[in-house]
Amino acid sequence: MADGRCVVVSGAESGIGAACAIAFGAQGDKVVVLFHDARNDGSDTVARVKAAGGDAIAVQCDVGDEASVERAFAAAERTFGLARVLVNSAGINMAGVPVRQMTIAQWQRMLDTDLTGAFLTSRRFVRDRPANAPGAIIHISSIHAYAVRSGGADYCAAKGGLTNLIETLAIEEAPNGIRVNAIEPGMILTPMNERASDDPTYRRTLEQNIPLNRAGRPEEVGDLAVFLASDKATYITGARIVIDGGLSLMQALGA
Repeated sequence: MADGRCVVVSGAESGIGAACAIAFGAQGDKVVVLFHDARNDGSDTVARVKAAGGDAIAVQCDVGDEASVERAFAAAERTFGLARVLVNSAGINMAGVPVRQMTIAQWQRMLDTDLTGAFLTSRRFVRDRPANAPGAIIHISSIHAYAVRSGGADYCAAKGGLTNLIETLAIEEAPNGIRVNAIEPGMILTPMNERASDDPTYRRTLEQNIPLNRAGRPEEVGDLAVFLASDKATYITGARIVIDGGLSLMQALGA
């Protein structure tokens, strides 16, 4: 078991974020479940973290808002002390709209959440830490940071920018003992992929493109996040770990 680290997970009310929170709970960690919308207040994730063996609180946070991020971290520190791990999982899916039809509001909303949100939470995590206070930041990115899709300019641009943020931050914070890595999932069965989750026939049409012939599970991403934050990964920083069943290897086929 771990030593009861304070772990902050954004977007933890559902999907990959929830799976990461629960996986850290299973290590005996104290998890701060950041949620965005009061319609899903993170209480289910909190209960599941506790059932897994950890402790947890839920805190509302708009990751794209500087003041909201500050309030969330302050609440985390009051309850569980200095955050040792940050998992940035808050994000929205691509609009499916071509650039010529995309509104500036859609573009900005994506960047605010998927890129600026990662910047603000990361900056708050690394600022004002005591000397010799190591930590780990894990960003949930996507294979679409480099394998682009039509209709995904907003999402792909945000994730591509996130790659450069991660790599720059890894260099800057290495002397401070803070490691920064990315997890790049492919098709994972989460609420973002609601149709694939609910419709097995439709899901199979997509899974045929994946060499391992199946979609991934959120729990598999959670397990990878736990590893990257563990003492077994202390020489890994600035890395981009793909977890996609081989899907991104297929991008150049058929042409």
